[in-house]
Amino acid sequence: MSAGGIDMPGGGLDMLRGAEVVDLTHTLRPDFPLFPAYDPIEVAERFSVADDGFFVRRWAYDEHCGTHVDAPAHFSADGATVDRLDPVDLVLQVAVVDIRAKVARDHDALVEPDDLLEWERLHGALPERCAVFALTGWGERAGNNAAYLNADEGGTLHSPGFSAEATEYLKDERSGVRAIGLDTASLDIGASTDFAAHVSWLPSGRYGIENLARLERMPPTGALVVGGAPTFEGGSGGPSRVLAFVP
Repeated sequence: MSAGGIDMPGGGLDMLRGAEVVDLTHTLRPDFPLFPAYDPIEVAERFSVADDGFFVRRWAYDEHCGTHVDAPAHFSADGATVDRLDPVDLVLQVAVVDIRAKVARDHDALVEPDDLLEWERLHGALPERCAVFALTGWGERAGNNAAYLNADEGGTLHSPGFSAEATEYLKDERSGVRAIGLDTASLDIGASTDFAAHVSWLPSGRYGIENLARLERMPPTGALVVGGAPTFEGGSGGPSRVLAFVP
């Protein structure tokens, strides 16, 4: 079913009436773990109710912090910036691919095409227009920066991510997938030096979401996700409020 260009899961708008709303967003805070390339988040109070009659704080951060969207422009000189994402692509059915067992054995585990095929064996074909989220279990570490980034003695990060083979498979064989996301700091594994998943996925005009929260509360299929991407003019991405409607 579609409403206003949006492909709805079974039950359409009726599904939303009884749905549980799951917030897939981490609270953004100055000490939230950041990919090492980025500057620390700074917050300062500008005005207070006690002194000024109203409350305002100034935030300073790089665009890729907290739960956030990677726009195509993040890895493509002529890619769409975050303000140019099609709003229809921000409301999608979502497939959740659980790779926690792999991650328990290997912190550098990858989402591979076989994981996607196994999901389809169990749940049927990926919806024509959807997001694919990888549940790695890493989101549980977000309260501990050292555990979340998981750097070794040489400074190399170790965390799971998408393989370029998986993103190429989705682009070529499941072209209706508009977004990928996961509960780690990067679409790529932490140890990546070539950011192959980013390079494969984002220049295709699709987007990614990093640092998702509470994916363990999501069913493998049947939910609807709303990605509240910011409209920073010319932006490469930005912090987002991501909500899921779970029947």
